[in-house]
Amino acid sequence: MTTVFAAFLEITPDEFRRATEVTYLGAVWGTRSALVRMKRRNRGSIVLVGSALAYRGIPLQSPYSGAKHAMQGFFESLRCELRNEGSNVKLSMVQLPGLNTPQFDHCLARTENHPQPVPPVYQPEVAARAVHWAAHHDRREVYVGLPTVYTILGNRIAPWFAEWYLAKTAVDSQQMPSTPLDPDRPVNLWEPVPGDRGAHGRFDDQAHPRSLQAWLAMHRGTLGAGAVVAGAAALTGLLRR
Repeated sequence: MTTVFAAFLEITPDEFRRATEVTYLGAVWGTRSALVRMKRRNRGSIVLVGSALAYRGIPLQSPYSGAKHAMQGFFESLRCELRNEGSNVKLSMVQLPGLNTPQFDHCLARTENHPQPVPPVYQPEVAARAVHWAAHHDRREVYVGLPTVYTILGNRIAPWFAEWYLAKTAVDSQQMPSTPLDPDRPVNLWEPVPGDRGAHGRFDDQAHPRSLQAWLAMHRGTLGAGAVVAGAAALTGLLRR
């Protein structure tokens, strides 16, 4: 992915187009390349990396929010096609929260201060575990992190409140306090930044290494079965009494 952290009118048409082509069409063409091979074998699994922003756009991220919304529509359309064809190829989408990745160090930005993920922040390994799990299980969508859940569900229940709240808080929460943006730093909008930046960004001190919500989401079948067994055992005990 790549993006531009800026107000919409501060982004040029070429910049917006480039962010969309990489973030949205990159996922589309990657899916197509994999699907051509998988359909011949009638098996395989494709996992699209989504975001809470696939459901709820936020300020300063119109290119990224738009790309993830588009990816969600593409995902739903393609799943319908695969089901209509009776295909055994699996397609799922993992919706992620703010992650501690290096994207904030090399994304193009026109903010006063250095950009940061919307807190609470999670380590990239939390996302990696969810993507790996989704590739091996037939689950339509996987939500990762409690913020993803309340962002998506909250927007469904009260979109007017989500809009009001994000308008009040999301511009400041996406910028590091007292850390002015370096206008000369390298950016990856047009080409990769040289060198391997690794998986982690600069927010290790505040990033969560695990998500209880994600673990519960990935084990809900086992937990549900356990709850049924426990309930049956309790009922049996009551009947015996």
